[in-house]
Amino acid sequence: MRTPREIYAQYRIMPSLQLHQLRVAAVAKLICDHATTPVNTQDVLLECLFHDIGNIVKFDLAYFPEFVQPEGSAYWESVKADFVKKYGNEQHAANAAIAREIGLSEHIVGMMDMSGFSHIGTIIERGPIELKICQYADLRVGPHGIVSLEERLRDFEKRYSAKNDSAYESAAHTGRELEEQVFSRTTIRPEDINDARVTPLIGELREYSPT
Repeated sequence: MRTPREIYAQYRIMPSLQLHQLRVAAVAKLICDHATTPVNTQDVLLECLFHDIGNIVKFDLAYFPEFVQPEGSAYWESVKADFVKKYGNEQHAANAAIAREIGLSEHIVGMMDMSGFSHIGTIIERGPIELKICQYADLRVGPHGIVSLEERLRDFEKRYSAKNDSAYESAAHTGRELEEQVFSRTTIRPEDINDARVTPLIGELREYSPT
């Protein structure tokens, strides 16, 4: 299998989206490296490195104007149109299709399909530790870097309370329970996950090659 760097380049993945996936994978790696119970680290890293690979199909490219530079919005709108034409405009379907194209197993595709705030309740109740780590790692990465869980929960409340989206509101609040479950099986604490510890792992993960 090719490296994330090679795959991101082939699929013209936005630099901001590349960095998001790499940060999520780096958070997950820190947790896996300090786990006190067996964890399939390779499954976790593959899910995290590609979990949002088709998400450009749903992006409002005007929301973070700095993320379209230096190529410009016209370039990325063209890339988005190409993705939508080939994969449709639903991000989970796009992610799954690309995952299969790049050679990820159906097991990893299934993990990717279970990612997302609306699935947190199910993951907490009966998800394997690998899926819990993936979901938690995603919760700890904001648009501009690593944030605390509480920061993300406040963001969810702002974004979804106005929409009266009770499903998302409920999923956001279960994040605290997910954090407790994850860190009950590690030798590190939530506050140990920060930009200073995550950033050095990004270059390594960009060249990650599963065994």
